Amino acid sequence: MDPESSDKLPPFAPRGLLGNRHIQSLLTSGPWRRRLVQRRAAAYLARSQRELVETADGTRLLGFRNKSEAEKRMHALVILLHGWEGSADSNYLLSTALALDSAGFDTFRLNMRDHGPSHHLNTDLFHSCRLPEVLDAVGRLRQAYGARPVFLIGFSLGGNFTLRVARQAPGHGFELTRAIAVSPVIRPHHVLDALEGGLSVYQTYFVRKWRRSLRIKQALFPEHFQLNDWFAIKTLREQTEWLVEHYTEFSDLNRYLEGYSVADDYLVGLETPTLIVTAADDPIIPERDFRALPSEPAMALELLPRGGHCGFIENWRMDSWIEQRLIQELRPWIG
Repeated sequence: MDPESSDKLPPFAPRGLLGNRHIQSLLTSGPWRRRLVQRRAAAYLARSQRELVETADGTRLLGFRNKSEAEKRMHALVILLHGWEGSADSNYLLSTALALDSAGFDTFRLNMRDHGPSHHLNTDLFHSCRLPEVLDAVGRLRQAYGARPVFLIGFSLGGNFTLRVARQAPGHGFELTRAIAVSPVIRPHHVLDALEGGLSVYQTYFVRKWRRSLRIKQALFPEHFQLNDWFAIKTLREQTEWLVEHYTEFSDLNRYLEGYSVADDYLVGLETPTLIVTAADDPIIPERDFRALPSEPAMALELLPRGGHCGFIENWRMDSWIEQRLIQELRPWIG
């Protein structure tokens, strides 16, 4: 089927307060939506199969597999990647997985290292340059699914990983049918600047979750981590810099941030069919980062006027426009 033949959804046009970028960004991961998503996904979660993916270097990543029970099963797999300090059960990821499952797609929600209930699986800390293990895990899931279509969808930092996996997949010996990045991190320097210069609620949110994660890690591996000095640091930039210098191979913060950037010429030569969907009013990922991306035949960009960061909430029932956009985008790629 021709991938260009899909009908277009009505444009995302939120009304009233839902047109505010901060409302969109905060609602998508907030407790109100979480209660609704968990209730809607109860049966889906009950039949999720826990699975460990062991990569070539011995890293173990935790994921959850669901075989669709829809009347019209697509016989296609969607691998889903969450954002930083999210998990396979984050609102946006779980709600998307549920929508895909109902539409007939098999799903695999992959936790990155130290996300979700997976801190105990690997000794070393997660950082955003750990592409090889995610690339290898996606490749193994892809190969295990045989000749049937396999898609990769990521949100925020997971969108950044998705773009890097899409770029590197052919060289790693596998192909993806299509990759989609929603609100992906493009240039990490600019994200850090936006978090520092924007509403304090965003930096507070990430710092709180990061501190909780590292407390778990230190308790599990007290002989490997002495983080008391880190817990005394208050700002995200200084916290990142301290961990980079003490627990990564990078000599300084700049080298680390550039290590997972997909700006400049990173995506030049991209072969995997790839779509980026994002909002111009995203308070965390600057619009200029997307406009500066190279023009590549394999890559399409949908830059919507509104939607916030991983938002795209249509109404106060917490229905999501992006979920229907993803489903509509994937269907034509199934032969």
